[in-house]
Amino acid sequence: MDRLNTTVASLGLLALVLLAWQYLPTALDVPKYIIPTLSDCLSELKRMWLYEGLTAHTLSTALYTLLGFLIGSLLGATLGYLLGMSAFWEKVLSPYILALQIAPKVAFAPLFIMWFGYNSVPKLLVTVLIVFFPVLVNVLQAMRTVDRDLINLARAYNLSRLGVFRKIEMPSTLPNLMAGLRIASTLAVIGVTVGELVGGNTGLGYLISYGGGQANAAMVFNAIVLLTVIGFVLYSALVRIENRILHYLPKAHG
Repeated sequence: MDRLNTTVASLGLLALVLLAWQYLPTALDVPKYIIPTLSDCLSELKRMWLYEGLTAHTLSTALYTLLGFLIGSLLGATLGYLLGMSAFWEKVLSPYILALQIAPKVAFAPLFIMWFGYNSVPKLLVTVLIVFFPVLVNVLQAMRTVDRDLINLARAYNLSRLGVFRKIEMPSTLPNLMAGLRIASTLAVIGVTVGELVGGNTGLGYLISYGGGQANAAMVFNAIVLLTVIGFVLYSALVRIENRILHYLPKAHG
């Protein structure tokens, strides 16, 4: 019953937002080049699909979002686990990792363009860089908080270093890893969009830049909505995966 009430309330709120989007701009005499109505956006969406190659742009953004997310997550998790298993290398590399983490990732986009040109490589690298750190930080923090008594007990039973990782450290850090992946999934869309805005010639970020230059607010709105859908789908997929992997954890009820 609670789930049904939540769904009804959510759909009701969505309906109110869509109605306001359709009628308020006209009622307030807001020009279409500032806030287009919902019908304007739908008409523009059809035109983009027919004449602007919307499908190809959307698939390109979705593909590089997924690729950047997978590569960045793999690198972040791997380095996080390796540093978590070696206190010495963690201390050695921590200042450099911190410096790179503090540096604004979006500022690297023009540099990558100078290095690799106006192609798909810069936006992929920006996405990997943005995704990398939340996964690394979450995994490394989780490795620091693993129960030392369990590790000592495993060593007392002559469990190998790999065995300790597989039996104790990896299961203990999975919740933090999944939390980092969920955060990274939302940031992946930002990374791809930045790369496409700065120097791309394909993707939804490019359409935002192009639409802004043409004072076509409806095109910009449509591209933003599609970017949001891509991020939502990726995040929802991770939530489902997390629920399957971490099914043994008790759920909070309130």
